[in-house]
Amino acid sequence: MQTSTLNTLRAAASAVSNPAFSVESRNGRPDFELAAALQKVSPQQQAKAQKTATDFEAMFLNSMFSQMTSGLKGEGPFGDTPGTGVWRSMLTEQYTKNFAKAGGVGVAADVYRTLITQQAKTIRTA
Repeated sequence: MQTSTLNTLRAAASAVSNPAFSVESRNGRPDFELAAALQKVSPQQQAKAQKTATDFEAMFLNSMFSQMTSGLKGEGPFGDTPGTGVWRSMLTEQYTKNFAKAGGVGVAADVYRTLITQQAKTIRTA
């Protein structure tokens, strides 16, 4: 019984490519609820949920990084010009997207888990 459950968890975990979205990564223990939900939700929906969760984390990090750099004056390579603020916002956006893709701070994994379990609850079983 326990071996078949672990095989199910491994199969579900291998379907998700990013280790941050792994079934076995919830507090270092298997997440049986997520494993069951992943079996009900299609791979296309899983990919969409993963992208949505990563984008949400990037947006969250962008807000954090923007606040962090809002007090900086333009003493960098571009000086204190009107374009510095625009350049800084674009640079911050790219930093946050790359940071989120690399695993971020863990917000995306929880958002992904919530999206998948909510989608699985809406799917009717025969």
